Amino acid sequence: MRLTRRAALKGVLAGTVGAVAGTAAYGVGYERHHLEATEAALPVTGLPAALNGVRVALLTDIHHSALVGADDVRAAVDLTLSLKPDLIVLGGDYVTFGDRKFVGPVAELLAPLHAPHGVFAILGNHDYDNAIPAELARRGFAVLSDTRTRIALRGEALELAGIRFWTRRVSDIHDRVVKNARDTVLLLAHDPRRLTEAAMLNVRAVLSGHTHGGQVVLPGFGALAKGRFPILEGLGRLANTSIFVSRGIGTVYVPIRINCPPEVAIVTLRSAHPHS
Repeated sequence: MRLTRRAALKGVLAGTVGAVAGTAAYGVGYERHHLEATEAALPVTGLPAALNGVRVALLTDIHHSALVGADDVRAAVDLTLSLKPDLIVLGGDYVTFGDRKFVGPVAELLAPLHAPHGVFAILGNHDYDNAIPAELARRGFAVLSDTRTRIALRGEALELAGIRFWTRRVSDIHDRVVKNARDTVLLLAHDPRRLTEAAMLNVRAVLSGHTHGGQVVLPGFGALAKGRFPILEGLGRLANTSIFVSRGIGTVYVPIRINCPPEVAIVTLRSAHPHS
């Protein structure tokens, strides 16, 4: 029987629809729960030799909600503890749209986190100042909201500077968290677009999230958000400032991940020479 052009087109369309539906089902039912432990070496210009090899766990964009359940958060906590980092950074967006129903529960789910040199938290664009900081602080976490803290380890010091999502101007970042820093500064900024300001201030390293790695990354096209950020995931560099951007743990808007699994990242600080 001869195959007509119309029948062939119907066959192609049906195959395409089936492939898209199958990919979406995989992204909703499996990949968004398929948590990975990833490791990256972050080059830090001027890092003291004693701090070479310090391991920082980064958990970000948890988005605990009706779509991102307690089991996903527990899995991230358990995985982090099993990796035994030197310190832990919580990178913001603990809930979605500031939903107060999940603020206390997500803080309690994160409560078991501990590390030899502490657990430090910053705020994302979904975190409202009047709720999540107090709940995190009650669990013993240090909340850095436009503040800086200095931690001693291995006989040296590392300064952690955490900024709010809405703190963007170079002058504000300088005056609130960078001014008078004596030691290596690690900037904790939910939005990786703060790489530009960090480089202008000669801050040598940044940890970020916010992008979800794109959340949906299409073969041959990439992520829809790829043009909005200097880097969507992983390592990047501008002048003498290095950045690591995590894909995060949860999802937002739609409960799906495609070619972009959730992660707990272990970022190892490595001494680096200045770029010429």
